[in-house]
Amino acid sequence: MTQLSRRGLLTGAVGVGSAALLGSQWSRLIGADIPGRYDNSLSIAILGTNQDAAARKSLVDAFNVQHPDIPVQLQAVQGADWADFFAKILTMVAAGTPPDVCVVATEGAQLFAERLAEPLDAYIQRDAAEVKNYFEDVHPSLIEAFMYKGSLYQMPIDFNAANIYLNTAAMERAGVAYPAADWTHEDFLAMARRMKRASGTGFIPFYWTNRLWGGVVPWLYANDTSFLTEKKASGGQWLWQQFYPGQEDAYSGGYLWEGSNASDPRVAESFEFLRAVVEEGLGTSPAQGGGNELVGQFSGGSIGMTPAGGYWVQGLSEAGLAPEDYDVAYFPKGRSQRHQFGAAGYAILKTSKRKDEAWEWVKFCTSLEGMKLAFTKPDTTPTRRSMCDEALYAGKGPAHWKVFYDTLDQHPCAPIPAPPQQAAVETALIKNVLGAVTGSAAALPGALERLDADLTRALES
Repeated sequence: MTQLSRRGLLTGAVGVGSAALLGSQWSRLIGADIPGRYDNSLSIAILGTNQDAAARKSLVDAFNVQHPDIPVQLQAVQGADWADFFAKILTMVAAGTPPDVCVVATEGAQLFAERLAEPLDAYIQRDAAEVKNYFEDVHPSLIEAFMYKGSLYQMPIDFNAANIYLNTAAMERAGVAYPAADWTHEDFLAMARRMKRASGTGFIPFYWTNRLWGGVVPWLYANDTSFLTEKKASGGQWLWQQFYPGQEDAYSGGYLWEGSNASDPRVAESFEFLRAVVEEGLGTSPAQGGGNELVGQFSGGSIGMTPAGGYWVQGLSEAGLAPEDYDVAYFPKGRSQRHQFGAAGYAILKTSKRKDEAWEWVKFCTSLEGMKLAFTKPDTTPTRRSMCDEALYAGKGPAHWKVFYDTLDQHPCAPIPAPPQQAAVETALIKNVLGAVTGSAAALPGALERLDADLTRALES
């Protein structure tokens, strides 16, 4: 098949022959050849492959039993990460071929709320009796994470808090016990040092990755700070009063992250803690890569502790670990024991001409029936409390699997900081973390000054 280069399209496709060629390829370029793109189907975009879309067939079939008049087309959009996925959705919107509904994680929630998504307020208030069971079953912190300036844009279906996974073989070698619920940073250091002394070369007590979720953020939250300023928007009382009576004063119209907080002394304390962990050889430098090989390394016994959420249980089981081979605990306490989490749900796009049908899809996917069809194995944490039970983790989950949901009940929790400029903000953070934690103590202030400047520019973009 003839290939069209980007340069050719921009500078050379001006003759009659090129115009004819472009016309012949236009359907492919705009995605018109994708089944369901231009028919009357409700288009649902998910991050994943065609196999991921096929795995949701039972969900679509069950939805069509209730709504035989609403055909559904699941559209898998492949991406290296959420940022890549969101960029592709933005491209589809610009091309005039957007989906009706899109799965959106915390990383893109405010971007979509500000530019792309339809607020759910009117639908929720109209169908309050139908969605009451959902809100009764879901922790309000997860709901607040998808509030933006007083309106709710998504009803989250799954989440993962940053907990600490523990390799039980490494614990046994070191002679350390499962940590107390309120263990501290000092307890963490003591355990890491004992693990290191008891293990051979090639073993690292603590592995962490340089990214927004599970990188430096949980250490900042546990030190009662963040790399961005944080405040709460007004509004949202319509939801809190109706579905969480008696708790309305504790929740808001959503988080606002509008400025850099990198100059906060507590941020410097958190970075210095991690810098010292790396310098002492207790933890990896985040320069050693992301989490792609982490399951294999942890299951192979070369890692003692690492931050992860409930999504890891299925992967460890498939890697051959039995429930007794590992465990999970709360993140260690600093000034506070505040935990970070990330979540995801379906957003209805403003551009959709099928918003009522899209709302029916959202309602079904957040119902108990829909969520049980979507989450059949422990590869994430369902937002419905009733689903996080022994049946979900049977034969796979660690002894303290209740930690996954109890984190929300036992500790203050907040979403990872993800303003509408999240992609630029995360880039600024990742860029500066490496220098901050791998240099000397004397170099740390300069690294944080650069982080502050980069974050400020990112938030102005």
